[in-house]
Amino acid sequence: MLRISDITYAVAGRPLFEGASAVIPEGHKVGLVGRNGTGKTTLFRLIRGELALEGGDISLPSGARIGGVAQEVPASQTSLLDTVLAADTERADLLADDSQDPDRIAEIQTRLADIDAWSAEARAATILKGLGFDDDEQLKPCADFSGGWRMRVALAAVLFAQPDLLLLDEPTNYLDLEGALWLEAYLAKYPHTVVIISHDRGLLNRAVGAILHLEDRKLTFYQGPYDQFARQRAEKLAVAAAQAKKQDARRAHLQSYVDRFRYKADKARQAQSRLKALSKMQPITTPQEAGLKRIDFPTPEELSPPIVHLDGASTGYGDRAVLSKLSLRIDQDDRIALLGRNGQGKSTLSKFLSDRLPAMSGKITKSSKLRIGYFAQHQVDELFIDETPLDHLRRERPTEGPARWRARLSGFGLMADQADTVVGKLSGGQKARLSLLLATLDAPHMLILDEPTNHLDIESREALVTALTNYTGAVILVSHDMHLLELVADRLWLVSGGTVKPFEDDLEAYRKLLLSDAKPAKPQTEKPKPKRPSRDAMLALKAEARKSEARVEKLNDMRDKLATKLADPTLYEDAKIGEMEVWQKKYAEVMDALTRAETLWMQDLEKLESAERS
Repeated sequence: MLRISDITYAVAGRPLFEGASAVIPEGHKVGLVGRNGTGKTTLFRLIRGELALEGGDISLPSGARIGGVAQEVPASQTSLLDTVLAADTERADLLADDSQDPDRIAEIQTRLADIDAWSAEARAATILKGLGFDDDEQLKPCADFSGGWRMRVALAAVLFAQPDLLLLDEPTNYLDLEGALWLEAYLAKYPHTVVIISHDRGLLNRAVGAILHLEDRKLTFYQGPYDQFARQRAEKLAVAAAQAKKQDARRAHLQSYVDRFRYKADKARQAQSRLKALSKMQPITTPQEAGLKRIDFPTPEELSPPIVHLDGASTGYGDRAVLSKLSLRIDQDDRIALLGRNGQGKSTLSKFLSDRLPAMSGKITKSSKLRIGYFAQHQVDELFIDETPLDHLRRERPTEGPARWRARLSGFGLMADQADTVVGKLSGGQKARLSLLLATLDAPHMLILDEPTNHLDIESREALVTALTNYTGAVILVSHDMHLLELVADRLWLVSGGTVKPFEDDLEAYRKLLLSDAKPAKPQTEKPKPKRPSRDAMLALKAEARKSEARVEKLNDMRDKLATKLADPTLYEDAKIGEMEVWQKKYAEVMDALTRAETLWMQDLEKLESAERS
């Protein structure tokens, strides 16, 4: 259990926390959300003891281990697998103990068995594979990989170590879609407490069961995933806005009376009493809101379809073809998401379509007037850090004036203050907005976006969804943000096996495919189809699936009720410690039963789907 009690902390005189409190029960998965700059990462540092509180207290059970990813692993000659194995320091110390004492040897062997040390290598390999490292790469030294990949190794190491409290700060920022989906599934079943800072709505809906909201220097605990929190939040804002409107009307009425009668002798006393009433009225303010963060893409003229046509084309680097046999068509109204495991060629295809890589063979036909906009996450790092956004536009559009430059910037949510601030002092999200603006200055007919959301908060991601929905050009999208893909893409291309083919199913089917570690089935025309199950057999399979689903729903209800009980701060008072332990035990039992029930349900659904396909 993590208990945050009445904490106070300020940075450079600016208070981040004032009397903030929260209780996170043991085993809960919690998403920590709030506007950028409110102190989410600072809270993690306070929990880890890296910063000293000015007031209040943060407590954990005695001996509880805290883990997180602070930085990438060093570029050493140690293999990825050995680096991850070393994260379990107790196992490493036990294996390194060369004691000759029989009692000590027996003690070591018993403890190694207790911590399941002999399956450690398989567990570490499974985690690395889930994060995108194949068997051969796991045996390579860390020095062979870039910083972003070594961040994945660091994440694998902390997941393998299984700390009692796992603190993750934007873990999907250095993962692709496949790694992000694997992490969601892994965290949902993680055996201890997890707190995640994330702007990934899919992760906050599928991997956590509660939201801790940081706002107005306070912490508020909401039971349920992000979408449920968002609904409750909207209701709270509506109530606060209505109360503020009523108070404004009351204040205006009182002020009107004062203005009319404060200098009239017979009304002066009443006017003074109303002045006192005005001074005592505490303003009702709606909670801090990010507001609508605009992103407006310019509108291109319409071109005749197709705007791009590939016929047997191939591309790659130097003499090595990465993608071949590309026969694809893109029209101006297409919204295409590129799917595929890391290293299969999604970024290669993006560069090829944006003319950053040449065709090695085959034919590529493009509209003669086609303009292409290209955004990749590395471009944020290529901005001139000593120049302002206005300086960037002055260079790109020297014939335009300051008014037009500022209008362009405001169309991407960069207002007057940001326009005059050097890029080095802008937030990651503001830099991303500037890069998106620069990529779309020419009103492109086709916009290629490679991980555009890494530096954007939830409100900015929603603004991006709206902008892409209103945009009248083609969109080619690579992203680990499942929520963005679901709302924007209407076509899916699977990049796999050195080529690109349409993926005929939906994103949810692709998600299940990845989590089951299966490959798309190839049609086997040479074999006869299996005999279709009888009607009675199909009815029996459907009945079994319904029973399994009902069992899961019942256990989910039990889990939610227990979670609500465990979220009650009074349960953790000293007099109720015994009662708290009973409820925690019940919660653990229900979670174990839920895991088994979900597994059985999935097995029943797979049997049913297999029967329906036959």
